[in-house]
Amino acid sequence: MGQDKALLPWRGLAFLEAHIDALKMHTDFVLVVAGKNARTLEPMIDARAAFLAVNPHPERGQFSSLQVGVQAVLNRGRDAAIITLVDRPPAQPDTIDYLRQAFEQALSGIWAVVPEYSGQHGHPIVVGREMITAFLQAPSTGNAREVEHACQQHIAYVTVNDPLTVANINTPEDYKRITQ
Repeated sequence: MGQDKALLPWRGLAFLEAHIDALKMHTDFVLVVAGKNARTLEPMIDARAAFLAVNPHPERGQFSSLQVGVQAVLNRGRDAAIITLVDRPPAQPDTIDYLRQAFEQALSGIWAVVPEYSGQHGHPIVVGREMITAFLQAPSTGNAREVEHACQQHIAYVTVNDPLTVANINTPEDYKRITQ
């Protein structure tokens, strides 16, 4: 993209700001994991009363940031989290609420709720302590998809009517498509 995707404009805000605002309605605190861009993002995070966790090894990739984030969630005494990626637009607030409710009402043995739109799995995902533990026990060279597949019997895939859950922004053309 040629720039930090967290800072891409989205409905009058940056993706990061829009995510924080969307999540604040559904959780008691929002935690942003940043790497090399932490100093750039910190004023935006502070202005929205969110918290910053810094990945000391961002060169290890996205999964290492996930591990830093879920460890910070546990360190703050929480046993569940709503996880999303900041390099894409946020899901609609009703979708986030629906996913959270689905997780809260899930049967025993469900560790995570993942949105599904048009046959694709997306974000945000809602995870409990068991899934957090699975993420933390995985090798840092792994990825979330591998952990998800290994734990598939403990995941509820919930159909949503929100194309933003599967929007992925990798090119300027992708970004242009979702902003038109």
